[in-house]
Amino acid sequence: MSGAIVAVIGFAGMLVLLALRMPIGLAMLTAGSIGYTWFTSLPIFMNYMKTTPYHLFANYTFSVIPLFILMGALAEKSGLSTALFRAAAAFLGHLRGGLGMALIGACTGFGAICGSSVATTATFARATLPEFERYKYDSGFAGGMVAVGGTLGILIPPSVILVVYAITTEQNIAKLFMAALIPGLLATVFYCIVIAIMARLNPAAAPALERVPWPQRMREVVGVWPVMLIAITVVGGIYGGVFTPTEGAGVGCVAMMVVGVVQRTLGWEEIKASIIQTAETSAMIFIILLGAEVFNAFLALSHLPDTAAQLVTQSGLPPYGVIVGLLIFYIILGGVMDELAMILLTLPIFFPIVTALDLGMPADDIAIWFGILVLMVVGIGLTAPPIGLNVFVVSAIARHVPIVSIYKGVIPFVLADVIRLALVVAFPALALWLVNWLT
Repeated sequence: MSGAIVAVIGFAGMLVLLALRMPIGLAMLTAGSIGYTWFTSLPIFMNYMKTTPYHLFANYTFSVIPLFILMGALAEKSGLSTALFRAAAAFLGHLRGGLGMALIGACTGFGAICGSSVATTATFARATLPEFERYKYDSGFAGGMVAVGGTLGILIPPSVILVVYAITTEQNIAKLFMAALIPGLLATVFYCIVIAIMARLNPAAAPALERVPWPQRMREVVGVWPVMLIAITVVGGIYGGVFTPTEGAGVGCVAMMVVGVVQRTLGWEEIKASIIQTAETSAMIFIILLGAEVFNAFLALSHLPDTAAQLVTQSGLPPYGVIVGLLIFYIILGGVMDELAMILLTLPIFFPIVTALDLGMPADDIAIWFGILVLMVVGIGLTAPPIGLNVFVVSAIARHVPIVSIYKGVIPFVLADVIRLALVVAFPALALWLVNWLT
């Protein structure tokens, strides 16, 4: 039996385990362990497992993940999300769909201090859905806005997904953060345009609020400026080379805690809950990382990545045709699989293919550009049917809203995401200009 066939059987077995509701990290670990043992032997596999977890988790760069998660958790527990939403609503609420635009603006600000999409979605679902209900917004449209707003948690740097991509492909984290900024801000603009169009097509779904006087607007801004200063310091410090992403995350955590304590929005119970939440989320991510490491070692032994690369290079497709094909595959896969597991499973196969293509750019630029494209399709997968993890998060919090209504609410935003993805594919400078300018 050829190695490629064994690899395909391993993939199928992993999907069966997922269908049986086994956690994704454990499913990859199980399938990868069996496959690795098949190609070698049980003693060799045990020797591999004796050292691999330690060397994987002792990687200093990985410490940035729990630090960014902790910074976001502290921001959530201190009530930042609500404060950001109120400040944005004070300026935009009087417009048609203005409350939805305020949500997108608040998610953008929150995304600068939280690298998790699910955390951003859950935070703003709890903070804003009651407000949307109070102001008579259509429940499905409101749920859809929260779901897509949550994707800004990974689109706006810092992003846990980009950190994992950088480590997996041995790229510079700071450069990837720079590259993500313009496409992330484009997402904010596109989402606001979609909200404005939908509000005009159906004014009853997104009514306007009364105009807020300027003195009240200034009071709302005063309530959020310390945290926005932290976000600018962390992201600006990373962009400017003042500190590494890991150091920036540490600075952000300490600063966020100090601000919360001084403002008396963070007590011992909130800090304790933030640490527990960080530990749970980090443990889930690291189990997925371990499962992906073992499964990818199994794929390497099967030589499937090499076989796939040869098939693509011999297919006769133009380079951009290959890129488009891979992105379509990612969008389909993202509809049924966890985003972190998806990129960890596919990068060992797809990344060598992409970097070998003649796209008229240096290999480093191709690696960064493809990372941003992967980030964008991951965002689409987080909201697109039939799974859409963010939609399930919103549905779990707003139990009275049918999930079908939320899916209908996200469809216009998914179409906008596809347009934005096409723009970044056609114009790589949207992702690379800032990197080339700052470095």
